[in-house]
Amino acid sequence: MDDRNTGPLAGFTVGVTAARRADELIALLRRRGAAVLHAPALRIVPLADDSELLAATKDLIGCPPDVVVATTAIGFRGWVEAADGWGVGEALLETLRATELLARGPKVKGAIRAAGLVEEWSPESESLAEVLERLLAAGVAGRRIALQLHGEPLPGFVEALRAGGAEVVVVPVYRWMAPEDLAPLDRLLDAVAVGGVDAVSFTSAPAVASLLSRAEERGMREAVLDALRGRVLSACVGPVTAVPLQACGVDTVQPERFRLGPLVQLLCRELPGRARVLPVAGHRVEIRGHAVLVDDALRAVPPAGMALLRALARRPGWVVARADLLRVLPGAGRDEHAVETAMARLRAALGAPNLIQTVVKRGYRLSLDAGGEDKYGEVPRDAAVTARGALG
Repeated sequence: MDDRNTGPLAGFTVGVTAARRADELIALLRRRGAAVLHAPALRIVPLADDSELLAATKDLIGCPPDVVVATTAIGFRGWVEAADGWGVGEALLETLRATELLARGPKVKGAIRAAGLVEEWSPESESLAEVLERLLAAGVAGRRIALQLHGEPLPGFVEALRAGGAEVVVVPVYRWMAPEDLAPLDRLLDAVAVGGVDAVSFTSAPAVASLLSRAEERGMREAVLDALRGRVLSACVGPVTAVPLQACGVDTVQPERFRLGPLVQLLCRELPGRARVLPVAGHRVEIRGHAVLVDDALRAVPPAGMALLRALARRPGWVVARADLLRVLPGAGRDEHAVETAMARLRAALGAPNLIQTVVKRGYRLSLDAGGEDKYGEVPRDAAVTARGALG
């Protein structure tokens, strides 16, 4: 059976902004039924071509640090491999053996030991805040501290060390730049602005910054932010990634463990939990992003039909006039006949025409079961009675 029709994310569209490990994230989402719109917000500067990383590496070899903080396993491995390619690999390892080497978590510890090194200490929490607390408690005045980054700055970390009197050397492993092809990112921005995606996933703070910067260039920053503050869910892999969005007043969700798997599991809980569920004409109707679950059957619905259905579901059981439906119908102009055409297609897509009733000379209504209520609150009990009295 096709997972896209059965998984917890069936009927939802998720935007993916990741460049690194995007294939893994997309596979996890699709395996759970999601439609995916991939738009890398960044591209990675190849390590072999990164003159900044080479300069930082030679600087540390020439003037060894007192402490080295390794923040990511892939970043640490990439750094050592790049140094080896430049012919300074053994010199870097000798430098690291003579320093106090701190690892952010178990994966980083594994990368350090695979390089033939041993870490001095690693927090059980995998929290850089705990690393910072340890450094400051021990005193950093006059110490030279190297910080291996992984494509993104660490807000407050460097500043706190420098305020304590440390000399901080940043090692910029995997620097990010804007994507060479902006078309996928523009398509994602357009989809976000009109609610064409249900969620956008972010795995780094620079990806957020890049997306918002491109939105600014296109004159649609506020439209995108409004969507992210409303119907479109912002799912971030961790709190550092969420900082730029939260600074713009966007609420975000993050998994307890900052990994791709838990991020996908979080979306599997959050998106179905945001879906509108209604008892209609004896059926359970769940309105998802681009599809509708009628009982246990997933029904794909075209965008025009979804627009009409959402309008009817705002006041389930009440009559919605054709003129009001025309206003939500994309590209319909002023012809109310377009509503009738889109409604016929919607009914066909739902596979149960009696879900939506025509109220003669007035409009349309969802055939809400008597006394029906959904998780958004009780529907007025006289709504169905009033509408039924108007039926021809």
